This record gives sequence, structure tokens and C-alpha cells, in this order.
Amino acid sequence: MIEIKEMTFAEIEALLGSVRYGHLGCAKDGHPYVVPVSFAYDNQTIYLYTTEGKKSDILDANPEVCLQVEEVVDNHNWRSAIIVGRAERLTGQKDREKAMAVVTAANPDLAPALSYRWLDDWVREERDTEIIYRINRESATGRQANGH
Repeated sequence: MIEIKEMTFAEIEALLGSVRYGHLGCAKDGHPYVVPVSFAYDNQTIYLYTTEGKKSDILDANPEVCLQVEEVVDNHNWRSAIIVGRAERLTGQKDREKAMAVVTAANPDLAPALSYRWLDDWVREERDTEIIYRINRESATGRQANGH
């Protein structure tokens, strides 16, 4: 049998600093939406980089979010955390520049956030309206298993 333990704040911070992908949960009009996202983490701040689309429409209508991150070695050795907070769209130049430096350091090619729309079989349009959100954390919980 494995023992599952609550993670400390420091352990949650370490997990956020070591993984780059998670699952963002949000909702619009009472309908949940969960999507995999890449994120960047710096000095207790979580940044999400995306382009205009369904996710940004939902976050702008209802900024309440949760971000679930995990690191799984096997069924007996894993860590998982959930961050609950509010997504704030960054519009100020100074905030955006700082966030973009953190985001590109963590994910230089900005994958998979950059998106394209095919106009026909030969031509694609790059949708480059970039958006950066900062998750203002309200709570964080985590659990881990270290079994054999």
C-alpha cells in the first residue's frame, strides 16, 4: 500500500517550478472547460501565454480558474497540485514585457499556443493576437505518493 501525503507550500512551489504543462479548468455559462496548457512560473507567479480563441473568450467572461499540474513517475510515485485563482489579462507594457521574458525562457517557441487558420489548401493565416494572463493565486493544494 502506498502512503499519500499532503504537500507543503515549498513542495508545491518546487513542482510548479519543475513542470511546464498542466490542465486549466474554467467555466462559462455554467459549462466547464478543461484544456491542456503550457505555463511559465517565476517567483510565485504563474503566466499563461495564448492567442485569441475559446480559452481567452471564457477567461475574459469568467476569470475564475484552477490549474492542475502533475509529475508522474509511476502509479506509486507522483505529485499533483491544484492552484485556484483568477486569471488576469495583462495589458500594461511593463507587465507584458516581464511576463513575456519569463514565458519565452520557459517555452522559446511558444508551442502549442501559436495557432494557424487554414484559408485554403495552400494558404494559412497566422493568428498572432497574443494574450498573456497572470494567475492570481487564492489557494494551492497538493498531494504526493512515494511508495515502493
